[in-house]
Formats: sequence, structure tokens, C-alpha cells
Amino acid sequence: MDNLQGKNRFFCLNIRDCLGSGPDQVIGEVDLKEILSDFSSPKNIDVESFLREKAVEFTKKQQSVTFLVFASSTMDLAGYFSITVKPVMIFANGLSNTAKRKLDRISKYNEKDNTYTVAAYLIAQFGKNYSESVTCPITGDELMDFAIGKLCDIQYELGGLFVYLECEDVEALLSFYQKKHGFRIFGERMTEGVENSHKLIQLMNFL
Repeated sequence: MDNLQGKNRFFCLNIRDCLGSGPDQVIGEVDLKEILSDFSSPKNIDVESFLREKAVEFTKKQQSVTFLVFASSTMDLAGYFSITVKPVMIFANGLSNTAKRKLDRISKYNEKDNTYTVAAYLIAQFGKNYSESVTCPITGDELMDFAIGKLCDIQYELGGLFVYLECEDVEALLSFYQKKHGFRIFGERMTEGVENSHKLIQLMNFL
């Protein structure tokens, strides 16, 4: 399926459009939370709990903005992604000369540590809805098309060049981001917390 067909089958809604009180408000907050409560992601409980419990408050507090993707024909909530801006440090070792030239334009280089510090777009959450109520499911490729398309829209208005995300150290996920969407591994970090701390792989790309 090509990108145009995917765009026709689904549409993207900024969660902010459900939290205001003006004439352009799509749905109210109460109805929004009801819709979000049906989101299911059994393979990634963090993705599920974020949308159900945190997405609205994070948007209100300017911590991130969540975008909901609905099926045009059924109005099923097919998936979502959340975007924010966050500084990140990248070690220069292993970067191509092209990547270094691009980072030189938008980052601060620390010669002592051989690192770049850059304010980057972060795809903080990304997930499909696996609820049984969804009759028009979205593919991961279609959802990523929406996320990258939204970032390109933001880039057109504000500038910026660098996007990154973090995912579990799982071969299927790494293959999806690397082989299908051009992301490259640049680091890793341990999640916060003592009992459930685990490793996340950090992947980067240029818009």
C-alpha cells in the first residue's frame, strides 16, 4: 500500500483539539478519555498506560503532544504517537562524515568528550491499537508515515533537523526502525527505577 492510500484510510488528530473549549473543538475531554481507555498494547504496557493515564496531562503541561490516528471509515482509534523536544548527547565515534557535518550545524560539539549535544525531536511514544474493537487496523509503516509527516510539518515551521527515539532491545523492533525507516543506533541508556530498570536502544535519523 502506498503512502497516499494510507493517508486516505486514516487521519491524524492533535490531542489539543480535544482539550479546548472553542468552536473548533472536535470532542470534549470526557469523551476523549473514554476513547483512550479502549487503547490496548499488550506487548508494551508502557505505551498503553501512557496514552490512558498520562497523555492528556503531559499535553496540558507542555511536556509533549500526542497525536491520535483514526480510521476514516470507522473512526476507530488505530494508533498514536507523542512528540516532544529534548536535548540528547551523541558520541562522535562511529558517525559518518556526513552525519557530523549535519550535526555541526545544529549542535554543540565538546572536543574533550568527543560528543555532540543537540536539541532534538523525540518520538517519545509510538504504538498501534490492538484492541479487539478495532476493525480497521493500521500498519506500523503507516503509523510511522504519519509521525514523520507531522515532524516534517513542524520542521517547516520551526526548523530543526534531528529526530530520535528509544526502543526495547528486540530484534523485530530494531529491524523495523533501521531497515524499514532508516534510523541508526547511536547509543543506549538504562531506564530510571531500581526494580524494573532495563536497557533502551537509542536510534537517530535526519529529517
